Amino acid sequence: MNHAHYLSPLFEPASVAIIGATERPDAVGAVLMQNMLAAKYSGSLLAVNPKYRWVRGVKSYPSIAELRYPVDLAVIATPPETVPGVIEECGRAGARSAVVITSGFSETGPAGAQLERALLASARRYGLRLLGPNCLGLMRPGIGLNATFAHGNAKPGSLAIVSQSGAVCTALLDWARPSNVGFSSVVSLGGSADLDFGELIDYLTYDPKTQQILLYIEGIRNARRFVSSLRAAARTKPVIVMKAGRHPTGVRAAVSHTGALVGADDVFEAAIRRTGAVRVTTIVELVAAAQALSSRVRPRGDRLAIVTNGGGPGVLAADRAADLRLPLAELSQSTLDSLSQALPANWSLGNPVDLIGDADAKRYGAAVAACLADDGVDGVLAVLTPQAMTAPAEAAHAVVACRKNSTKPLLAAWMGEEQVIEGRSVFQQAGIPVFRTPEPAVDMFAHVSSYYRNQRMLMQTPQPLEEQPDPDLETARKIIETALGENRTVLTPSESKRLLTCFQIPVAQPLQAKTEEEAVRRALALGYPVAVKIDSPDITHKTDVGGVQLNITDEQGVIAAYRTIMASVQRAQPSAVITGVTVEPMLMHKNARELFIGILHDPVFGPAMTFGSGGIEIEVYADRAVGLPPLNSFLVREMIRSTRASKLLGEFRGMPPVDMKALENVLLRVSAMVCELPWIRELDVNPLLVDHAGAVAADARVVVAPHSAEAQPYEHMAIHPYPNRLVSEWQTERGAEVTIRPICPEDAEIEQAFVRSLSPEAKYLRFMSTVKELSPAMLARFTQVDYDREMALIAVDRSTGREIQVGVARYVVNPDWQSCEFAIVVSQDWQGHGLGRHLMLRLIDIARARGLKVMTGQILAANGRMLAMAKALGFTFDDSVEPELDVKHVRLTLAKAAQAA
Repeated sequence: MNHAHYLSPLFEPASVAIIGATERPDAVGAVLMQNMLAAKYSGSLLAVNPKYRWVRGVKSYPSIAELRYPVDLAVIATPPETVPGVIEECGRAGARSAVVITSGFSETGPAGAQLERALLASARRYGLRLLGPNCLGLMRPGIGLNATFAHGNAKPGSLAIVSQSGAVCTALLDWARPSNVGFSSVVSLGGSADLDFGELIDYLTYDPKTQQILLYIEGIRNARRFVSSLRAAARTKPVIVMKAGRHPTGVRAAVSHTGALVGADDVFEAAIRRTGAVRVTTIVELVAAAQALSSRVRPRGDRLAIVTNGGGPGVLAADRAADLRLPLAELSQSTLDSLSQALPANWSLGNPVDLIGDADAKRYGAAVAACLADDGVDGVLAVLTPQAMTAPAEAAHAVVACRKNSTKPLLAAWMGEEQVIEGRSVFQQAGIPVFRTPEPAVDMFAHVSSYYRNQRMLMQTPQPLEEQPDPDLETARKIIETALGENRTVLTPSESKRLLTCFQIPVAQPLQAKTEEEAVRRALALGYPVAVKIDSPDITHKTDVGGVQLNITDEQGVIAAYRTIMASVQRAQPSAVITGVTVEPMLMHKNARELFIGILHDPVFGPAMTFGSGGIEIEVYADRAVGLPPLNSFLVREMIRSTRASKLLGEFRGMPPVDMKALENVLLRVSAMVCELPWIRELDVNPLLVDHAGAVAADARVVVAPHSAEAQPYEHMAIHPYPNRLVSEWQTERGAEVTIRPICPEDAEIEQAFVRSLSPEAKYLRFMSTVKELSPAMLARFTQVDYDREMALIAVDRSTGREIQVGVARYVVNPDWQSCEFAIVVSQDWQGHGLGRHLMLRLIDIARARGLKVMTGQILAANGRMLAMAKALGFTFDDSVEPELDVKHVRLTLAKAAQAA
């Protein structure tokens, strides 16, 4: 069987062997057999157990080695000590994937971890992919695959679940059956010894049966692959994420459950925001999100209209919307006029739309239809309480009828029980989410609108990037290497500030002094007033130990400050190593706001940036926004806006507004530090003084740690930053110069202009269609490159004083992460100069360095110039693929690419 995706043997197996199948009714192997038979699996089902000849009417074999042919999927439910040997047998017998149901591995301690390493070694020896161990199993209802020990089966549908908790899977399955919700896949990860979220999300992204994805997460093992896969999935499908372990007690439980590291919750939140997915925090919210997705509720925005026959429930819904920062829609005048004609004179005349207690079905239909038709409304919640004049079922039918003329989200809350059961059934049969109270309905709409907002962030195309001076990386690295060479992990205040200056961050430069006499000389050199601060690698918060004296105006003041600081520090922290003091100019910024910028190192996602209120109250206010670098201007502004400190940055109590550009630049330069200096474990800039004239770092502290010289560039980061190392200059034989560099989101404008400038023939040869220009979604897709899974090199002509794109070559990694597909186009004026060949050679080198093994492409038969170049570069032609089409399929083995080039 030819599998298009390397995980197809797991998700679409033609044959399944249950190893450990048994007739004992209380055994997992018996439940597995029963579930597979009850689901009416469409492939070949086999049993493996030497104690039986038949299990539930299925022939049983003594071992997998005695099967007549290799199986796609082995499902293992044998004692833990036997599993490594079983995996070895499966590998030798040619099995292609396995689900290990058995528990008793790394979650139990060192002995179990050793067993897990053994089974994983056997699997990798034979290229066999594993799900588990210690998992519920896997379902693909569309083919009748129920390789789980859950109670009962699931309906086929378009919703996929990937969960580290089998219990969460069973809870969702139990909810789904009476709710008429179906699934494309149900995947229990268990211990994730081999397959983890990243690869499974990638499969579901390409899976045509899956239209929506739910994730339940306790810990992440491979942050880079997870973030990259989630970003790719969320571009095309709604993804809802729930993470357990948001608080310390929960984190400990999650570690003991899965053995996976769990990072700080706000860092995880920052990562999810960068992917375009939506996060929920409770099982109730997860179920609500699942219901929204399965009901095909699609986001339009976040402005909600509430229609109700009771004022109280309308207020409850409005309060919940306010809690979630959802704006209530402002109804247009035409909508208000329509409602006034259809409703009693004493209706609420606004949103929420109160139909009054005696509302009948006709009123509900008129009000909901009017709100759905309003351009200022993004979704409608209809609420009903059973009253004497109310017919809940008839009202439900009237609301359902309104959906025929609208694609906006429509939700219902039919409150009560006995009198509204029939009405709820009407909504369920129509696929409209219905709830018992208004609050969870508002929660669902909030999740839907969060998806809308996060998608806008994911598809953001910022304005062209301003030129920034290159950082002095050589000096920065020497500062860090010097400290590590002296076995120091904390840089001195002077070193910390010099590091900042390497990235053009303004600082109050300190001068070191080891004695009071030297401190006086430093003060005279700087000019009064000055500040004197303790200089010690052991002291982080100088003010806490009396280590700071400010606004010193003369020589006697410096001497007194020196003695006071030394005495205070000796009392507060007698064991601290004291190297002296630092003397620096006293920053007299009357209108300055004290802010904080930091870098922390998360055990899962690596470096993260923090921003918020600074000064001595930093820990009291706990005003912290977290961002996952690399950041651009748009993300920096979002980070600033999310803090309480942002409210103080405009005109405030007679103070002029701060220089926001200067503040944003500091954050962008700290982001560059994160990317380029993997040695940094912590950085505190506190306070960062910002006023109308600019920004300056008054104090800084940097903690570093050794970093492997053999690590790949940016390996320390969860999101691959812009690869500056790939920027180069190139000159044609005629002397024309271009810059070759990776594309970035800020290139949206020149990319669009480039495509517009192409001739109709060139557009057809590149896109195989008559596209005139790129849509906003295509433009974002082409410029927002995830450098982990694709690369786009553009050629830019700067001879006119502005950037003009004249060519682009890109590859996209295939689902196997071993091969890629390329595309290239060069503007008419630059063809025949060797630019296309140079771009392809660079692209081939990058793909090879990335570890890819094969590059493929599709070239129209009419594109003779491109076919000739491909042949010259060593590509081979495969005429057996779709020979009836006017398309040539070409292939290059990258290991041989250097010889061909």
